[in-house]
Amino acid sequence: MEVVEVRRGAEILPLDVSLRRKLIMSFARSALRRWGGIFAPLLRPITCHVVAAVLFCCSFNAHAGNQKEEAMADSVRLALSKAITDSRPPTLLFADIKDRIKYLYWRGEMSERLKVKLPDAQVRHEFLHTVWYEAKRAGLDPQMVLGLIQVESGFHKYAFSSVGARGYMQVMPFWTRVIGDGDPKKLFEMQTNLRYGCSVLRMYIDQEAGDLYLALGRYNGSRGLPEYPNAVRAAWKKWDYKE
Repeated sequence: MEVVEVRRGAEILPLDVSLRRKLIMSFARSALRRWGGIFAPLLRPITCHVVAAVLFCCSFNAHAGNQKEEAMADSVRLALSKAITDSRPPTLLFADIKDRIKYLYWRGEMSERLKVKLPDAQVRHEFLHTVWYEAKRAGLDPQMVLGLIQVESGFHKYAFSSVGARGYMQVMPFWTRVIGDGDPKKLFEMQTNLRYGCSVLRMYIDQEAGDLYLALGRYNGSRGLPEYPNAVRAAWKKWDYKE
């Protein structure tokens, strides 16, 4: 099935230049260690800068995910903070072998659909594993989470919006101060970003008494307006999966 990227709003500004350069250089060094083999020490001085330059020129844009900082009850803040700081790795548990097989079929089909966006098979595997874990942990449909990520960042790990939202699910940095350890750079880590995004969306759904339309609008900072919820629902349909 062809996956159509759903766009919303105006194209926003790219990642801040200095931060983008640091992130890209880090990625270049990681890529060199992975693929450079025994020649990595000799190639590192030149190759890192060449790879970084190419990535810098082709750098990614994002679509703003502008959650609003609101007054929050202490009980809600503590519950959300506990959900965020749970350091256990994303280990999938299944009731029986049939459930595990269903998951493997799901991951296989989603991996095929994601090839264009995430060409590396191992990256796709880890990404889908984490999406499934964090979505289920938060009581969300993994297909809906994939649709939201498509709209928010187009599956760019280092997406950065003009309002400062970061990563796959375009999480606003104030959340790290309100419920986390205060380090917004961690929002570029895959599991951290998905953990925050899914937990925050779950909170909004609960606060809106299960009304997904209003919760999605709130996630985007546009509560009551149709554009963002409709875009996510359209993308969600593209990721529909029949067991």
